[in-house]
Amino acid sequence: MPEIFLDTNVLAYLYDDGEPSKQIAAGRLLQRPGHRFTVSTQVLLELHSVLTRKFRPPVGLDDAQVVVARLAQLPCVTTDADLVVRAATTARDHQLSIWDAMVVEAAAEAGCTELWTEDLATGSTLRGVTIVDPFVSR
Repeated sequence: MPEIFLDTNVLAYLYDDGEPSKQIAAGRLLQRPGHRFTVSTQVLLELHSVLTRKFRPPVGLDDAQVVVARLAQLPCVTTDADLVVRAATTARDHQLSIWDAMVVEAAAEAGCTELWTEDLATGSTLRGVTIVDPFVSR
């Protein structure tokens, strides 16, 4: 069973009425049988921020809480000091933002084989995790 780490942007499309084609695609991607999806506390926090601050109109706080609570039921990597230190090393070694490096490190810690994101180079492998843009045909 593929172990997939989900970045914030993939999850945000589930709720983005301004991107209907990606909203539908994200829904289909996450309904694929035989996949195990993982998130991190960082992803959940970023998603809450996107929903309530970047979307126009913003998602209400009550609805955003429901979304985060539902997604928190997935396997979730907790951000701790060790993860931050490893991410700082990965950011330095691969010229990534600390936030992207945190996602890579969380995916590696969870033992995921793929990281689904639009933010990194598809096909590259970082820390044993293959980067995949799930909205690009493979």
